[in-house]
Amino acid sequence: MKTLLSVFFSLLLSGIVVAQDKQDRPAVSFSGYIETYYSYDFGRPLSNTRPGFAYSHNKHNEVALNLGYIKAAYAQNGVRANLAVATGTYMNANLAAEPGVLKNIYEANVGLQLSKTANLWLDAGIFASHIGFESAIGKDCWSLTRGILADNSPYYESGVKLTYVSPNEKWTLSGLVLNGWQRMQRVPGNRTLGLGHQITYKPNDAVTLNSSSFIGNDKPDSVRQMRYFHNFYGIFQLSSKWAVTAGFDIGFEQKYKGSNQYNTWYTPIVMAKLKADNKNSITARIEYYNDPNQVIISTGTTNGFKTWGYSINYDRQLSEQAVWRIEARSFSSNDKIFEKNSRLSTGNFFMTTAIAISF
Repeated sequence: MKTLLSVFFSLLLSGIVVAQDKQDRPAVSFSGYIETYYSYDFGRPLSNTRPGFAYSHNKHNEVALNLGYIKAAYAQNGVRANLAVATGTYMNANLAAEPGVLKNIYEANVGLQLSKTANLWLDAGIFASHIGFESAIGKDCWSLTRGILADNSPYYESGVKLTYVSPNEKWTLSGLVLNGWQRMQRVPGNRTLGLGHQITYKPNDAVTLNSSSFIGNDKPDSVRQMRYFHNFYGIFQLSSKWAVTAGFDIGFEQKYKGSNQYNTWYTPIVMAKLKADNKNSITARIEYYNDPNQVIISTGTTNGFKTWGYSINYDRQLSEQAVWRIEARSFSSNDKIFEKNSRLSTGNFFMTTAIAISF
């Protein structure tokens, strides 16, 4: 792994010197991101790990790195490529099922512009998910921690993506062929590929509307269960100070192979952000996740996963590249699914603080 990375970055460094476009801009650029955090769960879990449905900022009572990566990007003459290697508790939790060195790949893709007159691209490899308004990069998200729907839908995906951006940049249309539901490699025994779409419409600077989907089977063919999933969200800049994001996810999965009946889950979320000035902002969030048949989140309880979430966080912009954040968040469930002082409880409360820097 170290040898491959050293060769790759050596080639990229040499490319900075020799690869220049007509405007004399470097064809290769480098960037990075580091987010450290401390979270205290008042349920005091013995494992020092937060509930199993949390895949980011999931360590209790320890200073931890959620995500740190170094990225190299190439863009010239209708060709683009990205490679980012990463580590942190986010990588450990989300890529646990990936083999070998793939556990440290945050992004690795290449793209070709298919038209000289249109913004039409074909990209292949590993890239960020086309689903949802939250990503693994905390600095780009309104809240410090991710919503339940973000933590339990794909953060990343692998496959082929065809993307078209309209000349006025109001429409972005994508069609995808994928290796699975947050998979770099297909599940052993699975000979099928997944499909997806994304449509983003920005009529003006104040409104963003998005529709994304996934269709596929994420199990071996012997127990194939088709999954149909749709994500919709809207981001609305109501004024110079106030903004609102509202989203709704819904999914259907066959009860068993060949079944005409489906298990259903859904989750609505609403977030409101107040930007007091250029350095200070507050975000509140309310969400609900309903998965009674435990398709995505397994509890082993009577009612399955039916949980409300609430949070409020304060952000202080330290510089253009750095932000300090603190958040209070609670969950309330129908069943006793949370650990609290070595017992089970229907509620959970925790606080998290983080510093994120991009460069």
